[in-house]
Order: sequence, then C-alpha cells, then structure tokens
Amino acid sequence: MDIKQVYTLVKEGLVGVEDNFKALASAKIETFPELHKMLEHILSGGGKVVRPLLAFHSGSLFNYNHEKLVYMASASELMHIATLVHDDAIDKANVRRGRATINSIWGVDRAIIFGDYLFAKAAQFAVSTESLRVVGFFAETLAAISHGELRQGFSAYKLNQTFDEYLERIIGKTAALFALATEGGAVLGGASEQDVKSLRDFGINLGIAFQIVDDILDFTASEKELGKPVASDLIQGTMTLPSMMLLERFPGDNPVRRIFNNEGDSKKNVAEAIDLLKKS
Repeated sequence: MDIKQVYTLVKEGLVGVEDNFKALASAKIETFPELHKMLEHILSGGGKVVRPLLAFHSGSLFNYNHEKLVYMASASELMHIATLVHDDAIDKANVRRGRATINSIWGVDRAIIFGDYLFAKAAQFAVSTESLRVVGFFAETLAAISHGELRQGFSAYKLNQTFDEYLERIIGKTAALFALATEGGAVLGGASEQDVKSLRDFGINLGIAFQIVDDILDFTASEKELGKPVASDLIQGTMTLPSMMLLERFPGDNPVRRIFNNEGDSKKNVAEAIDLLKKS
C-alpha cells in the first residue's frame, strides 16, 4: 500500500475535517472579519493532516461512529495548528511552510491569543465526540504539550542535556498529539482496553520517530523544502538528536558548542555544523 492509498481509504473523513474548519472560519465573516482573516490564513496552509489520518485509521479498525470520529480528528488537527501558532510566536518566526506566520502579520500578542482561541475551539470539537474519555485525553495532551514547551524553553542553549531529557521533551511536544489521535480513534471505535493501549503506544512511538526525522531534516533539507530557515532549532538553542550526536562524535571544538556558547561567527558555525552532520 502506497501513501496515496493510505489517504484515499479515509478520504470521506478528511473531507469532514476540512468542512469543520471551513465552517469555523466562515462563522466569523460578518461578526468578526479580522478573526475570519486569521482563521482563513491558518486553516488554508495545507499540511499532511497526519493526526486526522491516524484517528480515522485507528477508529476504522473497530466499529466507529463516523461523525464522532470526524470531531475527534478535527480536535487533534486544530490542537496541532494551535501549537504551531504558539511556536512561531515564541520563536518570532516569520515563515512556516513557505507562508507568512500569524505573528509576522498580526503581531506576537495577537498570535498568542489567537492560538489560545484555536485551543478552545479544538476543545469544543473534542466535547462534540460526547466521550468523557476523549475530553480527558484532550486535556492530558494539552498539559503534555505545555510541559514539553516549558522544558524546551528552560533548556535553551544548555549543552549538558541527556537523550532521556530530549525524549521526554519530544514526547510532550509531538508524540502526545499522535497518541491523542490513535488512542481517541480507538476509544470511539469501541476497542478493548488492550487495543486502546496498543494504539496509544503506537502513536507515541510513531510521534517520536516523526520528530527525530524532522530534527534531522532541519539540518539536511533545503529552506524551500522545510518552508523555514535551515538549522532553525540549532540557531534558537534547541538541543535535538543531531546536535547531540555531533557533540558526542566531536567532543572538542565543535560548532554546536560554539553556537550554544555564543562564540565566533554564528553563520559560519551553523554552516560548519550542517556540513559535519551531512558528512558523518
């Protein structure tokens, strides 16, 4: 089965998520045109819709209710989008996926409040599943994301970070959302507790793998492919697995160490780190 088939199998559900987002944006056309413009901008940005995809495929393994699963998938994707809005505002990023960020157009303060609004609307989608467990998963995931973001903030530019600390951070920031989709889909499908746990574990492990690949691409892909500057995590002092591996392999003078210690020419250090990683 190729990736096109993976999407085709749940096409109806993905269309349902898109319809929910269109309704969310259009509801504000007359009453709050500024908010409508923000919603249209962020919801028309495309993306792989990985989390809805996981929710639908998890639910389809069992006897699921289509309408409720659409709400579940919408909640997981909108929560993901909200985290991106907050990430960009915190990082003061100007571009994501090749498009202007919310904060670059409307300012950081409005972007943060807008992200809060998206979290609230995502919660409403979760409530529409009429499943207390799903609402509980949603709350736990939001707490995990916040935990991961705080850990990342407090660990910025710190060299003495362990793999376990990195793992805990990416589970919170990325894998928890994957688990919300797989676990929520299983619960709405009426899966057994063992199957719910298995699908949650699958979501966590897939999310970890997804983030590690993303961290590698941050060094190896082009700015056009990334839709943002290359090595942006390194520049912002975020310790990722590739940076850890470079520090381990080259324990002496090292461009990662220099960047984190604010030593030397930043652009040259970044270029050297990218070159070292590609050659190693």
